[in-house]
Amino acid sequence: MAARSLEIGPAGIRTARTIENLRTERGLAQRELAARVTALGWPMSNTMLSRIERAQRRCDIDDLVALAQALRVPAHALLQAPTTA
Repeated sequence: MAARSLEIGPAGIRTARTIENLRTERGLAQRELAARVTALGWPMSNTMLSRIERAQRRCDIDDLVALAQALRVPAHALLQAPTTA
């Protein structure tokens, strides 16, 4: 069986940008958002969040749900194109 590519595709890149945009729109530092996610029961360091936002780390479904809760948006909102201020 061939190994699956770990490359992050267009949906993953779009999600990463949306997470970063929502975080900055809310005036949150990466440390603050990571702390919110951790407080919700899904441990996340600011390094993990940074890598997700730079599309250097996959955002799995558990990350996505926890980030959405911490940002107070529905999970599907993170899958949409980022908003611009």
